[in-house]
Amino acid sequence: MSIGMILMGGFLGFMVGLTGVGGAALLTPLLVLLGINPSVAVGTDLLINSITKFFGSVQHWKQRTINLKLVKYLAIGSIPSAIFAVGVLHIFDSFFHNQEQVIKHALGYVLILVALTTLIKTFLKNKFEFNRFQMKSLEEKRALTIGIGIVLGFIVGLTSIGSGSLFALAMLYLYKLRSSELVGTDIAHAFLLVTAAGIMHAGFGNVDYLLMINILLGSVPGVIFGSTLSSKFPAKPLRTIMALMILFSGLKLI
Repeated sequence: MSIGMILMGGFLGFMVGLTGVGGAALLTPLLVLLGINPSVAVGTDLLINSITKFFGSVQHWKQRTINLKLVKYLAIGSIPSAIFAVGVLHIFDSFFHNQEQVIKHALGYVLILVALTTLIKTFLKNKFEFNRFQMKSLEEKRALTIGIGIVLGFIVGLTSIGSGSLFALAMLYLYKLRSSELVGTDIAHAFLLVTAAGIMHAGFGNVDYLLMINILLGSVPGVIFGSTLSSKFPAKPLRTIMALMILFSGLKLI
């Protein structure tokens, strides 16, 4: 047991529950900055994400707030792409031996993208509604949906970041979903994606299971506590602060 890691998990879980901003965008860079091997940080975070997303998916399944067809099309693209990303990273490292640098730089750029995405969702959400893409049926957008899955799935496999934030922004702009349905669909798809990528990383030995348990011991009660307090705090200022923290982390890793 590491009290420091449990407390860190508790703080991160609390902030995620309070703001709704993705935990991977906070945890992975923090682990890297603390000296954890980048590939282990990514693999461990993916499995942590898988466990937390599972419970969220079960809850949304009970509430019938998951668009299963949209999950299916996204997963058709994202899961093979994420698995491919992990495989390419491993093969690339066997030839060039610079996996850590590749992951750190990829993390940095994706964190900046996630920070900007969070700010867009916070301040410009209304401008994304009722555009021409939303009016088309899902069948008309099937190829586009699979394509989004391929691109963003590769990013998640490489960095563990974006399974929620980047896909949520795409869903917000391209699909006409109720707020609860958007959240439920995003979480259900993210569960499938991070589980597949996490298993691949685990197969290559990129998971620290003791670290994972310590963080979960803190983050699970933390996210519950943060969620109960979320209605008592203004969302926009908190999300803005979190986005700026993520942006700073990204700049530091580049």
